[in-house]
Amino acid sequence: MSAMTGYTRRLLAAAMLLALAACSTTKIASLEEPTAAPMTGQTNDPAPGFENVAAGSEEDFILNVGRRIYFTQDSATLDSVAMATLDNQAIWLNKNPTWLLKLQGFADDSGSASKMQTLSQKRADAAMAYLVSKGVDARRMWAKGYGNDREVRDCTERSCRVQNRRVVTNLRTQPDAA
Repeated sequence: MSAMTGYTRRLLAAAMLLALAACSTTKIASLEEPTAAPMTGQTNDPAPGFENVAAGSEEDFILNVGRRIYFTQDSATLDSVAMATLDNQAIWLNKNPTWLLKLQGFADDSGSASKMQTLSQKRADAAMAYLVSKGVDARRMWAKGYGNDREVRDCTERSCRVQNRRVVTNLRTQPDAA
């Protein structure tokens, strides 16, 4: 029994030493200068040239909210990424009610001109309906489909063509002339 007690005592003493070492290490570490943050390329500072972007400005909208959403081929269905962008747009637009917006729909060249015109209008209408569902006043918006008249890039690769299947939210101070 005394051998067991001696073993238990040594075990208890070792545990106490480890606990004390951990405490003193923690105390020493807490007194040291904080270590530098890992280099991730991300900071809270604005990029050079964008330090003076005013909240509620068009630049603020473009840089901090995002004005483009993308679609899969032959679809006007909003995916989760598009809805997240539109959610951010709705929050910003509801905080900045003086802005009007033109929703411009676009398509790639995967069908006839009339089919792409119709699809691009459906995309713009879908974005507008979603923004209305999030509280943005429909009287502040209008939607126009441009078909494949204004491609970002003329290309055949799938990764490139997706850039043409989009809706762009453009801020306006007054409605476009008829």
